[in-house]
Amino acid sequence: MLTSLTLERLEAVALGRDSLVLSRQERQSVEKAHDFLLARIESRQRIYGVTTGYGPLATTYVAPEQSVQLQQNLVYHLCSGVGEPLAIDQVRALMAARLVSLCRGHSGVSSALVERLLFWLLHAVTPEIPSRGTVGASGDLTPLAHLARALSGEGRVSINGGPWMPSATAHRQLELEPLILANKDAIALVNGTSVTAGIAALNAVRAQRAVKLSTLLVLLYAELLEGHREAFHPQIGAVRPYPGQQQLHRWLWALSADSQALKPLDARTLPASLDGVARHQTLPQDAYTLRCAPQALGAAWDVCTQHAETVKTEIASVSDNPLLFPEEEEILHGGNFFGQHLAFASDHLNNAVVQMALYSERRIARVTDPLRNNGLPAFMQPRDTGLHSGFMGAQVSATSLVAELRSQAMPASIQSIPTNADNQDIVPLGTIAARRASTSITQLYQILAIEALVLAQAVDIVGSPSLSTATRALHHWVRQRAVTLGGDRPLAEEIEAIAQALLDPDEVASLIELLD
Repeated sequence: MLTSLTLERLEAVALGRDSLVLSRQERQSVEKAHDFLLARIESRQRIYGVTTGYGPLATTYVAPEQSVQLQQNLVYHLCSGVGEPLAIDQVRALMAARLVSLCRGHSGVSSALVERLLFWLLHAVTPEIPSRGTVGASGDLTPLAHLARALSGEGRVSINGGPWMPSATAHRQLELEPLILANKDAIALVNGTSVTAGIAALNAVRAQRAVKLSTLLVLLYAELLEGHREAFHPQIGAVRPYPGQQQLHRWLWALSADSQALKPLDARTLPASLDGVARHQTLPQDAYTLRCAPQALGAAWDVCTQHAETVKTEIASVSDNPLLFPEEEEILHGGNFFGQHLAFASDHLNNAVVQMALYSERRIARVTDPLRNNGLPAFMQPRDTGLHSGFMGAQVSATSLVAELRSQAMPASIQSIPTNADNQDIVPLGTIAARRASTSITQLYQILAIEALVLAQAVDIVGSPSLSTATRALHHWVRQRAVTLGGDRPLAEEIEAIAQALLDPDEVASLIELLD
């Protein structure tokens, strides 16, 4: 059933690798709610946005005969978005999320609207939706209005990722008639949280994968620096029972089981000849980037899990207004479109993403520093160091990305500004929070890509026989996509290519399976 869509499947739909199918039960629910709505309209019931104006103009009553113009004018006045278009995968994600909500049988939309959204997803028709202009209070009115505009044959769309074209031209090519949005079609389409939810769904699965990939990277980092395996012991997590920390202990302990590079557990004793104080001995434990990996990444995993649960709940929700309950013969006006849950969750996730980026950058900094990297060459350049600078520039880029992430880390969810003639006197700004988290995740993957290249270079220098099976697989994965750095060369394209590969669920499936 479409309404049982998982976040992973939603991502696959967004990437064009899966399709949605509406069940018979869902079709019947849509039709039943629509028939109920039509009966109430025919009885001339006052229904917000259907037989009234919008927002503070709801004091205006509108005759049912003007339904089409009322719905069309809603779309027109809300098509005020600005900025670069949302990415195609984000638009497809929000379309899927909106479909799931509408098909629960409480929105009263026509079957024609549902079928057209399904058709567009199946045939890769993507509307151009400006990324800015919504406060997420009555749902994502502005971006969803641009979707409605395109469905009506106006605005622009892309087919199969091609160039933008007029929606009217695309309709002719596809031998379709533009939709006429009437009754409750337009307000039900625009009056929901699905833009925020769609973007947040992509953020959820990508952030969780980032933790898993970071786990592999931190293990390889620890092996290269000959860290103590002891810090990964599950008993440490057992007495501090955060689920995320315990999960990281399990992952790191299991993945490191066959590693010969980490220092094993030992029974530490003082030298028998010790008399007084013996200074400058070997440290019995590691720097925090090694020793606190379960705690740092475990906390991030807990945040990612909490965020994902919030998104799952939102995807399973009906978020427009008013809501129809045909079984109870009620139409109820309320505020399910208010996206506060997603706003808080997205800001919380963004904090975890920034921390993961900072943690990766600190690992890069230590492993490229010849004073702290266990005898590895400076910036991982073993050939004519000084004449060649290796990953020096890439390490600076990682630092810059972290600084930018920090500068943009102010929460959006607390920035409420009253609007709409004070009708929307509080606004959650969840869409801004979700978009910001999405940008942060992209930059996190760029930093992880730099780390992956640096660590793979280190393995090329010292060899891999003592490494764990998992980290040898990680090294092999990187080397399938980027060659060893000999003399200096531009790295920008390689960093971006590795970042995109890390982001792709199919590309990293073999790595993620190591932890599952």
